[in-house]
Amino acid sequence: MVQEAYPLPCLKQLILPRFIAKFARKKSAKNLEEMRILIYGINYSPELTGIGKYTGEMGAWLAQQGHQVSVVTAMPYYPEWKIHQAYKGKWWHTELIDGVKVYRCPLYVPEKVSSVKRIIHEASFLAGLFPVWLKTLFQKKYDVVICLSPPFHLGFFPLLYTKLRGSKLITHVQDLQVDAAKDLGMIKNERFLNAMFSAERYLLKSSAAVSTISLGMQRKLENKGISLSKLIRFPNWVDEKMIRPLAKEQSLRREFGLNQDAKVILYSGNLGEKQGLELIIDVATQFRGRPDVYFLIVGSGGGEAKLKSLVVDAQLTNVLFFPLQPYEKLSALLATADLHLVLQKGSASDLVMPSKLTGILAAGGCAIVTANPGTSLYDVIDTHKAGILIEPESVQALKAGIERALVSDLTVYRTNARTYAEKFLSKESILKDFEQQLIQLVRVH
Repeated sequence: MVQEAYPLPCLKQLILPRFIAKFARKKSAKNLEEMRILIYGINYSPELTGIGKYTGEMGAWLAQQGHQVSVVTAMPYYPEWKIHQAYKGKWWHTELIDGVKVYRCPLYVPEKVSSVKRIIHEASFLAGLFPVWLKTLFQKKYDVVICLSPPFHLGFFPLLYTKLRGSKLITHVQDLQVDAAKDLGMIKNERFLNAMFSAERYLLKSSAAVSTISLGMQRKLENKGISLSKLIRFPNWVDEKMIRPLAKEQSLRREFGLNQDAKVILYSGNLGEKQGLELIIDVATQFRGRPDVYFLIVGSGGGEAKLKSLVVDAQLTNVLFFPLQPYEKLSALLATADLHLVLQKGSASDLVMPSKLTGILAAGGCAIVTANPGTSLYDVIDTHKAGILIEPESVQALKAGIERALVSDLTVYRTNARTYAEKFLSKESILKDFEQQLIQLVRVH
């Protein structure tokens, strides 16, 4: 009996449709998870501190996962409040940073920051990005648009884009800018404040999702009428493999001209208004009789000139200023200190979560933290015994906290700090979770 050959048409009918369907499903799933992401923010890499640092790391990480990431941002200027040297004289241009296409826009950067000049500064950025926004409007559609706040009113351009193109908008709130401006007395005109609150509320409610960095800020967003179902917790993170505890001998003490047995109290980061850094100078004055105690201020910002002037006027030799250090030196810088200072005015303690704290915790540092009970910052430090809490804006409280710490065994605080960073602040786990939130958002049509 001759076996009958299997007909070719049947082979096509049975096998090819399955293969095509399987390929189509794979392609569909792949396209769904490989997103086109557009990020709007006034700050971005190569800025070393603050929002720009985190946004730059987020953009680079998402690009490493295979997503197509573009960023619309300003010339780097923070925290020095000066356009970085490599970008001076440039206008609109595009560059590639860590696999991310970065569209740079010009903006006005005031030499001395005031409330009015800051408003003009932010308005100039909005005006400068309009040509880039128009260009992206006619490019291939982005699946999701992430808008960084502050400035909160930057969100109008991304919102309009998402309405016209059918994309999803996420507003990521790093600082509650309008609340801070009101509580710190930076803006006192009630009518103007009410108008800004109304605009902010409209942008937040119009977003597909709103992410923020702390439980306290999440509660405040709920109080603004934002549904809990729209809120995403997206805390600032730290690369705990890069930032780690180092021995004092591996620190920057020799580079800074400090003895190994000196007692070093470090403040590192933005020298701005909301920190209340004049407190450091007042306390340093009371330690002028202790030649073994030094206060290091490492950073730059709008308040730098004022702080240096206060040091000169008080004729202090125990306060030393140094510029921001490169990221690869951060572990060594943090190892320089016996104590770290995380200072904020009381009115700002639940509106912002200090970005410097993540590095201190990862480096196993002991921080003296000013925060009011009931705020997110206070709760984190108190619950995990990861630092020393004192009341904000009190010279005597800061002096007493430093004196107590200098004669205490701080091992428990340092161990708890590192443990907290490894457990709750891991860069990889936080960004992976956020990526999954983005994928789920895009899946919901």
